[in-house]
Amino acid sequence: MITRLHQTLAFFFLSVTATLAAEKPNFIIINIDDLGYGDIGPFGSTLNRTPHLDRMAAEGRKLTSFYAAPVCSPSRASLMTGCYPKRALPIPHVLFPANDVGLAPEEITVAELLKAQGYVTGMVGKWHLGDQPEFMPTRQGFDSFFGLPYSNDMGPAEDGVKSNLGAPLPKNAGKNKGKGQPPLPWLRNETVVKRVLADDQTTLVEKYTDEAVTFLKANKDKTFFLYLPHSAVHFPIYPGKAFQGKSKNGIYGDWVEEVDWSVGRVLDTVRELGLEKNTLVLFTSDNGGTQRGLNTPLKGHKGSTWEGGMREPTVAWWPGKIPAGTATDAVTGMIDILPTFVKLAGGAAPADRKIDGGDIWPLLAGEADAKSPHEAYYYYRGLKLEAVRKGPWKLHLGKNELYHLDKDIGESENVAAANPEVVADLQTVAAAMKDDLGLDGMGPGCRPLGKVKDAKPIIAHDGTVREEFRGQAKE
Repeated sequence: MITRLHQTLAFFFLSVTATLAAEKPNFIIINIDDLGYGDIGPFGSTLNRTPHLDRMAAEGRKLTSFYAAPVCSPSRASLMTGCYPKRALPIPHVLFPANDVGLAPEEITVAELLKAQGYVTGMVGKWHLGDQPEFMPTRQGFDSFFGLPYSNDMGPAEDGVKSNLGAPLPKNAGKNKGKGQPPLPWLRNETVVKRVLADDQTTLVEKYTDEAVTFLKANKDKTFFLYLPHSAVHFPIYPGKAFQGKSKNGIYGDWVEEVDWSVGRVLDTVRELGLEKNTLVLFTSDNGGTQRGLNTPLKGHKGSTWEGGMREPTVAWWPGKIPAGTATDAVTGMIDILPTFVKLAGGAAPADRKIDGGDIWPLLAGEADAKSPHEAYYYYRGLKLEAVRKGPWKLHLGKNELYHLDKDIGESENVAAANPEVVADLQTVAAAMKDDLGLDGMGPGCRPLGKVKDAKPIIAHDGTVREEFRGQAKE
């Protein structure tokens, strides 16, 4: 029998639950692939029109010393785990189709930690942390996944994944079928939607964006985490049909401008749903831009430990909580996302393992005395430590080249000879990693990779879909 007391208590607990849910912010991460530091308006671009990102920066806060990794898979492992890539995914480069290794199921991801706090978790876009069933996003804390298991160039040339929009297929395309990389699969959760061909590539940004908007609308009354890692602007370059030929910067600029459109649509949806006062949105890139992009004023490109390989154009947005039109040059990075988000959600980072990141909310909130949680920052390229930063000073270890990044962001003047004490201090800082992650090769602080037996591609060279990935998913 339901009494008035029961009804009153039920109403009370529902009210408390709703209040607690309202206090937990929603999170959206928009992660672009291979975007250059100077490719968007807030970071100096005059070639590519990015009005939505311009507005996002005007309403939010730029993080001008935000670091990732030189290449894709390590960067994404860092974002997911709050660790230096080498700690959680100790590999020399990136993961490839049908590799028998990936991010270990024993790793605890930001998605898993937020899910434990009651969040609905969705991922739309590029994963690239392993393509075997055991490594899928849906096994690492995401309730749903729609996208590609790895980069959009990983497939056979005859499918158009080795050449840009409008370019002829490579000369050997179509020959020696059954060799090289298997067909590129588009997945919904763990079911293949389709084999990705050239025309499909032109729809990546639009379909990812549609899916993201659908997720936001479906979960507007819940607390959610949306991870939106675009395949753009990674080679091959395939802007959507509505954007082709519209920029002043060729097809690359077309794709950057389509990404900006996507950001605008996501933020507009957040506003239309009335969620802007309780949603933190972080825009960034997984690594530095390639030579087709613009990393100005930084030196170097993707794949390097120069600033242009690892420093990312990053904007944080949360109206009313993050001060509008501001910037911080404090050292932050992918490793800080997990501890920051989980703390804001009312949880805590795992205590049974080392986490390299720190809580950067005071920096995002613009608190007067806020400082970077990193006394030093380590630049790993694969398994090798190539540089270290402390304050404004950065030492490239191979040739002991020293740069003062506050005065010389482009790393153009080696001042090692004039500052021997700084060189010695940074050498000591670097040496401290010898007994942790190691200076080259595997150190004792590196955690085991996930490993499976009898790894197979999701789609075989003959077009057969692996049994575990067959289903009735709709595009």
